[in-house]
Amino acid sequence: MKIYDTLTAEKREFIPLHEGRVGMYVCGPTTYDYAHIGHARPAIIFDMLRRFFEYKGYDVVLISNITDVDDKIINRAKEKDAEPIEMAHYYAREYLKDMDALRVRRANIIPKATRHIEEIIELVKTLVNKGYAYESGGDVYFSVEKFRDYGKLSHRKPEEMLAGARVEVSDKKRNPLDFALWKAAKPGEPSWMSPWGPGRPGWHIECSAMSMNYLGPTLDIHGGGADLIFPHHENEIAQSEAASGKVFARYWMHVGLVRFEEEKMSKSIGNVFLIRDLLKKYPPEAVRIMYINAHYRKPFDFSEKNLEDSRKLMEKIWSVYLSLKKSARCGVATDNTKNLVDKTRKEIITALEDDFNTREAIRHYLEFINKVRDAKDEDAFLAIEFLEEMDYIFDILPRGTTENLEENLIKLLLRIRERARKNKDFGTADWIREELKKLGIKVEDTKDGPRWVKL
Repeated sequence: MKIYDTLTAEKREFIPLHEGRVGMYVCGPTTYDYAHIGHARPAIIFDMLRRFFEYKGYDVVLISNITDVDDKIINRAKEKDAEPIEMAHYYAREYLKDMDALRVRRANIIPKATRHIEEIIELVKTLVNKGYAYESGGDVYFSVEKFRDYGKLSHRKPEEMLAGARVEVSDKKRNPLDFALWKAAKPGEPSWMSPWGPGRPGWHIECSAMSMNYLGPTLDIHGGGADLIFPHHENEIAQSEAASGKVFARYWMHVGLVRFEEEKMSKSIGNVFLIRDLLKKYPPEAVRIMYINAHYRKPFDFSEKNLEDSRKLMEKIWSVYLSLKKSARCGVATDNTKNLVDKTRKEIITALEDDFNTREAIRHYLEFINKVRDAKDEDAFLAIEFLEEMDYIFDILPRGTTENLEENLIKLLLRIRERARKNKDFGTADWIREELKKLGIKVEDTKDGPRWVKL
């Protein structure tokens, strides 16, 4: 498998640090508001990547953090007259609910910054003792001049980093690019005791401390949105490698930004769409298909048309799948269907092994759907088995509980209808048939009893 590595700017053969095991760290949200459609894209992509590694037989350990103390959280809490940590934990719970709704499996560990203060302080102390960081007025800053490779991830020169970058201004710094590892406490803000006085962590140090705490000094894959390349991930590399003397991440994967009308989604612009609002109108599977049907590294232009098109694809997939289930019979499929399944499996895996090209993979998946839509008996049974096999990765088929409930309710109505017919209550029998037809269910009476099919 080859992965495009942001650090080297090329596709590289994926070789994990430990054979058969993948350690992934994906930057999670800063929880000061509800999750929006931009949060959904990296979550869905890395969820699928994890599933694909597991499908290939790897033991995957996924860590995805929650930043629950940060300037944005403190500022929003002031606006709401709320307690910052309590507010952050409320939005963290709501974020996880939204991810659950999108079928994003929860990470093995979801660490919060406020629960790893001890590890953060120890990492800052290491950097100070090694001469990479300095204390200034209760703050502690990382000295970028001391780290020779600073800028290697974003491929930027210092003057480019200063231009329009998210760099905090402070007269306590020796260099404008130096970044805060620890911030001195201000009145009314959350704080913890440290060797430099009461304060709280800087944004970047949290992820280094938490990722290395659970996965060791070297991660296999570090992921996140493309907006995190600089300064967040650039700073993570500097502080982590300065502290450990080892390569921090073997592969860096970044998901393209979600845009609306070619502008980056931003609360200040007002073009943010909340996940919870979209899911009132569109099924979560349609959202997954929308993001699967694009290459993860490219920016994505979000629109309701994209969602409508994705819902139509979902409905097509579900219709074929449920139709196959009704006509399937266990047995030996024909060679043609066996060959088609083998060919499609190889095509999908090959696409995903080429820098996780989900767009190409879903194209082969849809071609398969078109070719098996009229399959019957044993061929239908094999087609279902294959679609369910692939759904371990994609997770876009109807959930079993929903489907069983629907089928059981239809069967119940048909039993009531049969009882009405036996009692010569043909008015009720005809009414049930017509009402089911309005719902898209066609009922046919045969010598073996009623049969139904979705229109």
